[in-house]
Formats: sequence, C-alpha cells, structure tokens
Amino acid sequence: MFVVGTAGHVDHGKSTLVEALTGIDPDRLAEEKERGLTIDLGFAWLGLPGGGEVSIVDVPGHERFVNNMLAGVGGIDLALLVVAADESVMPQTREHLAILDLLRIPRGMVALTKKDIVDDEWLELVTADIEDTLEGTVLEGASILPVSAHTREGLPELVAAIENMIAGIPAKRDLARPRLPIDRSFTITGFGTVVTGTLIDGHVETGQDVELAIARQSTRIRGLQTHKSRVDRAEPGTRAAVNLIGVPHSRIFRGEVLTTPGWLRPTTAFDVHLRVLKDAPNPLRHNMYVTVHTGSSEAVARLRLLEDDRALPGDTTWAQLKLDSPIAVAKGDYFVIRSNMTTLGGGNIVDTHAPRPRRRHSATIERLRIMETGTDREVLLKTIEGMEPAEFRAVVNRSTMNADTARAELESMAADAQVVLLGSKSIRQTSRFYTASGWRAVEGRASAALADYHRQFPLRSGAPKEELRSRLRMTPQVFNDVLALLDEARVTVERGSLVRLPDHSPTLADSQRRTADEYLEQLDSNPFSPPTDFAIDPEIVNLLDSEGRVVKVSESVAFSASAYADMVDRISAYLDENGEISVADVRDLLRTSRKYALALMDHLDHVRVTRRVGDVRTKR
Repeated sequence: MFVVGTAGHVDHGKSTLVEALTGIDPDRLAEEKERGLTIDLGFAWLGLPGGGEVSIVDVPGHERFVNNMLAGVGGIDLALLVVAADESVMPQTREHLAILDLLRIPRGMVALTKKDIVDDEWLELVTADIEDTLEGTVLEGASILPVSAHTREGLPELVAAIENMIAGIPAKRDLARPRLPIDRSFTITGFGTVVTGTLIDGHVETGQDVELAIARQSTRIRGLQTHKSRVDRAEPGTRAAVNLIGVPHSRIFRGEVLTTPGWLRPTTAFDVHLRVLKDAPNPLRHNMYVTVHTGSSEAVARLRLLEDDRALPGDTTWAQLKLDSPIAVAKGDYFVIRSNMTTLGGGNIVDTHAPRPRRRHSATIERLRIMETGTDREVLLKTIEGMEPAEFRAVVNRSTMNADTARAELESMAADAQVVLLGSKSIRQTSRFYTASGWRAVEGRASAALADYHRQFPLRSGAPKEELRSRLRMTPQVFNDVLALLDEARVTVERGSLVRLPDHSPTLADSQRRTADEYLEQLDSNPFSPPTDFAIDPEIVNLLDSEGRVVKVSESVAFSASAYADMVDRISAYLDENGEISVADVRDLLRTSRKYALALMDHLDHVRVTRRVGDVRTKR
C-alpha cells in the first residue's frame, strides 16, 4: 500500500481533483464545506486499473494552514503537486514545493488543473513556468499532466501515471518497530477511540499491545481498518485507522505516536543536518525560536547552530533543536522549521537524544557527519560512544538499524576489539557495550579510584566493592559485569567484598609495627578479657584482623587468634554436652566479664556458629 499526497496553492482545485478521481469528498468539516476551503487534512483512496489501491492525503493550501499541511505530507510516497492552469505558480505552490523538497519526497508529478478554462497557448506558457519552478528540486523533470475535474479530461492519464509510478516504488521496510504518527483522533459510537495515520517502520495486528509513546500510555488494538475495510494486519506504508482499548480520544493529540511498547523514547533535543531555503527572508540566528514540524507533530524549539552564529539562505549546516515539549522521532526522520508563517528550512534528524552540544567543535561535527553518512560499523561506534555503556536494543533503536544487521556487525567488532561486550558472550537485547576507547577510560577511572582509596587507607586490604561502584557511578548490574572484566584483565583483584589494585599490599611502618607488637602482647596477657583502652590506630587492628592475627568481635573488643579459637572450642564442647548456653554460662565458663561474653556470643551468632533462641544460644 502506498500514499499519494496533494500539495499546492489554495483554490487550485486539490480537493475537487481528489473527489473527481475517487468519488470521495476529502473535505469533512462543516466549515470547509461552508467556506469552500480546505482547512485540515482530508483522506480518500483511489482504485487503480490494475486492481490495486492507493491512499490519498489531501492537504490545505492556504498559508494559514501550512502547519496542517505538514502534519499530513510527511508519510507520503508520491507527491501530486496541483497547479491551476488559470493562475500558474503561486506563493503556496512554491512553499509546498519547498516543503516536499526539504522532506525529500522521493517522487511525484504535477496535475495541471482547470485545463478546460484556458487555451492551448496559455497552457504551454504555464507548463514552461512550472518546469522552471521545478528545477533544482526533488520534482525536477516530473511529468506535468493537464487535467480537468469538471470535464474529466486527462483523469485516466493521471491515474495511469500514478499506477506506473508506484509500480517502481520498492516495498516498505519492516524493522519490527512500527510507528503510526497520529493525525486524527475521534470516537465512534459502540467502538470507542479511533486514531489514524500512515504506518511506518513495521506492521501492527489486531489484539497487539501498543503504547502512545509521548503519553507513555499502554493500550491494545481492538480493530484495524484500511480504506474502511476491516483487516487483521496493517503493513508498513498503510493508511490505517486503529481502534484502541481503554484510552479516551480526548487524551490523544495530533503528533502523538502509536508504537510497540518500550523502545521509542520521547526527546526534547535532537541534532540535525539543516538546509536553509534559498529564498528564506532572513539569515537564521543561533538561539532563535522556530516551530518544528516532523511526522504529524509540531513543537516550538530553540535553534542551536553548531558551526556559526548565523546560517544564510541557501546554507547547509549542523544544528540542534531544543524543544519546549517532547516529541517522538527516529534517526533519519525529516523535519521542517518555520517562523511567522514562513518556511525557513529543514533537513534530517541525525541523533534523537542529543546532549547539549559543544559549538564550533570539530569532533562534534565529525561525529554527526558519521552518524548521518557513515558505514554501519561507524554509525554503531558513534551511537555506542554517545550512551556508554550502551544497551543493544537502545543502540538498534537509536541508530534505526535492523537488529540482525547490528548484531552481526557488533559480533565482528567485538572480535576485532573495537567494542567490549559486558556479561554474556552472546549478544542479547539487554547486552551492553563500551567502545574500545570508552573501556580504556573505565579502566583508567577504576585504577585511579582504587589508587586514591589506597592512599587514603593504606592499611586496608582493599576498597569495599560498593565504595568503588559509587565512585564509578554505575548501576549494580553494570558494575558487576565491569568488575568481572577488570579482574579478568588484572586491572583489579577482587577478594570477597573487597577489591584492590594488583600491586597493593598493606604494610606497617616501623613505628606502627612496634605498636602492633605491643598490642598483641597486651591481648595475650589476659586472653579472655583483653584490654579495650589500648591506644592504637583502628586501621592497625583492622589489618591484624585481615591477616588472621586477631579477631574483632565488636568495634571495641578484639581477641588474639589463639584465644578466640580456644574460646570457640570450649563453647562448642559445652553446647555438645548441654545443648544450650547463656551469656552468664559463657562468662563463668571463660572466667571473664559479661561485656566480653556478650560481644563474643553476638559475634558467633553473626558468623553462624550459634543461634540465639530467647535468652540462650544453641549450636547451629
């Protein structure tokens, strides 16, 4: 299924031509019929001689409704530029043609209407004027077909030309990521909410779970129609009406995007390659406000020029659009910018979720150039670079690349050490990647963080893993995968809950060693009731504990290793004989005080030697 979109100046007969071709009046609003003026988008479909059908989107031609025109023209495959023979090329003819050119509508033709009210000589002059106007645009060299909706002269030739042209259009790609930019939302009694739009990038089916991307509203497809016929599945490129469950139509606005859940994140800033129209009335200025049109959406944005403070008419430049409200777009989408009811320029979206840019920065410009025109491998590298550690499904979505293509390329890149894969060696939807340079930066940050920790605490065996994770600002899952690779590469050494640099070894200075020896002598002098007021750096005690020379049972009580082993043996023997033991029993058994007995038993509970049951302990 393909979509034909009209374009052209007001009163040049677009809607009349559509009705003559299809038998369907695209003007659906009462005000349109009263005024004889198309205000909003109209829709129809045309049966072709070969048995196929095409959808038709009819757009308003008046300058006040160009925003409505833009909401419908983005998803078309073939442009039908309508020019009235009695008036020839007019202001909105040129503006609509400029919009078709900015949106890179790939093919089209001109319907020269009202043929019946001019003579042949005038018709030749108008045809020549149109040919001159088309030069240098996407429609340069397009067929110009004189027609009359009143007498129907030329209509069969126009239909045949449309059929011939769509026969050469390649099938729409199905990336399994369907997007339906919504151009209408309404209610049908007995059915509920219905939205319409042109489906791109994937198919949808009746019963499928979907979401409204900007509202983050989950819903389900109750039914589908194409050209008022019920279907179970709508293919890419189809004009579709979608009946949704559980969402009031009043909450759905033009510009919303219906898609499958979880992948399309709205954005408020995207980088673009901008082309300024040659006849733009003034240069574009950095930080000026514009209105952005893409898909069926419209939003106010600040234009950030990345190469200079101004962009002159006819210039092509890199820019960022910072929006006042979020929209849902994909890499490669086309856009148009306007201001004061004037079209200024447009181009294509290169990066959908862009950070605040560095202006006049050659590396930034080079990155955008690669994102636009680079090889699959180059695009993947730059995409990962912008979101490290990058999740596979996010890379696929942001690069707008086929998942199988991306997976095969990333497997090859991992084998070539251009990217580093975290976790499982097979690529899954949730697999994460660093670029080689990004991974080197992680190694450097981890080494620096541990070196700093070792300087702060030279007597500690290592840093708590949670401390390192906090310094690296990583989620637990990412940190665990990163730490496994750091250990594998011998950048770090992990021991239990601690992690250290490979060459780190806590060593006591001579004065600290003397203090430690004195402390050990004090512990041995009264092994079951050691002193707790000995002046010693807690870091030295922690080191002796990690070396197995003392056992800290609380922050204030430590025993020598031999005394601790003796006490545990005595308590175990007592439990084997009596089945349970109280703190008072421990005090009497060891001939110590309650302070030491209580600290020891709490510690044995913690290390799972004993279990507390009421006021006594039993053996585990």
